[in-house]
Amino acid sequence: MSAPQATRTTALHAGAWWLWALGLATAASRTTNPLLLGLLIGVAGYVVAARRTTAPWARSYGAFVKLGLLVIGIRLVFAFVLGSPVPGTHVLVALPELPLPDWAKGVRVGGRVTAEGMAFAAYDGLKLATLLICVGAANALANPARLLKSLPSALYEAGVAVVVAMTFAPNLIADVQRLRAARRLRGRPDRGARALLQVGLPVLEGALERSVALAAAMDARGYGRTAQVPRAVRHTTSALTLGGLLGVCAGTYGLLGDTGGGYGLPLLLAGLAAALAGLWLGGRRSMRTRYRPERWGVRAWLVAGSGIAVAALMIAANGYAPAALHPPAVPLTAPVLPLWPALSLLVGLAPAVVAPVPVPVPAGGDGGARRPDRANAPARTATSDPSTKEPAQ
Repeated sequence: MSAPQATRTTALHAGAWWLWALGLATAASRTTNPLLLGLLIGVAGYVVAARRTTAPWARSYGAFVKLGLLVIGIRLVFAFVLGSPVPGTHVLVALPELPLPDWAKGVRVGGRVTAEGMAFAAYDGLKLATLLICVGAANALANPARLLKSLPSALYEAGVAVVVAMTFAPNLIADVQRLRAARRLRGRPDRGARALLQVGLPVLEGALERSVALAAAMDARGYGRTAQVPRAVRHTTSALTLGGLLGVCAGTYGLLGDTGGGYGLPLLLAGLAAALAGLWLGGRRSMRTRYRPERWGVRAWLVAGSGIAVAALMIAANGYAPAALHPPAVPLTAPVLPLWPALSLLVGLAPAVVAPVPVPVPAGGDGGARRPDRANAPARTATSDPSTKEPAQ
């Protein structure tokens, strides 16, 4: 099954990318094996490289990778300076220990730095970095505007806030890259504290102008208008939503506990049903209509199902290979790569084959700003564009 090119009608549903990434993140949360975590990072990176577009939000994946490396470095520094709860016998270095008062028992600054403690900190930091990279993959592959169109009407206002927050970082990174490139073309330095300060002011000014323009556009489109609904419907909506959330919490606690397996799943299903009913009733207050609603096709099911399959297989692997998924730091041993969990992670490569292929941008193009469905539209001439200005004589 060959994948078609991504257009307005064949583009993958944004929710499928997020379900795929959350499945990989769930799998990462079930293991501390650095080999499996590295394989997960490789799977996410390959799919991003194969299906990433040239849109501004697609450029944020590198920033998430750098953030993951920073998390690992901070975790190692904390373990080196503040010590680790894991005891060890292989002492790397002995730092001068700072005496602390009696009320600070359990806290240590300095002292012995062991290889076991540093290995435990590296495993823990790599796990958190993998979670961030999986979220960065979803942020680079899913169009935030298309994701917002797919939200229920009751969650539209909250979804707008989330989408604006998600697009802030990619746009900020794109502005920084653009300004650094402009400084290089002018022969000015683009690195160092001084260059950062000179770039920071235009970036903040652009962010403020973008915020004002967004607020004006939302106000012009009637954002925030609600329809009048009966009081009984409002009370029923609140009761269903609150009761559903409480049922989800209680059912999740029952599934995770040792004695609540009998009532956990029914309570969780009942809570989900009540919460969905509350969202459906809450959507009656929204006056928003959908133009060209997003379609969830077969490829979206395959992409989302691959991520869910990876999460399910890793959860099952904790039952038959817990030692391989969680290598001990004490005693200090080299981690091994278990065969079946590693093969289950490769299922996450399915989007690189079944997801629609991004439309390549021709040489001298506008960096992906043109829409795929307008790729064959005739270009406007200078005389037909009212915004074209004559050059100064």
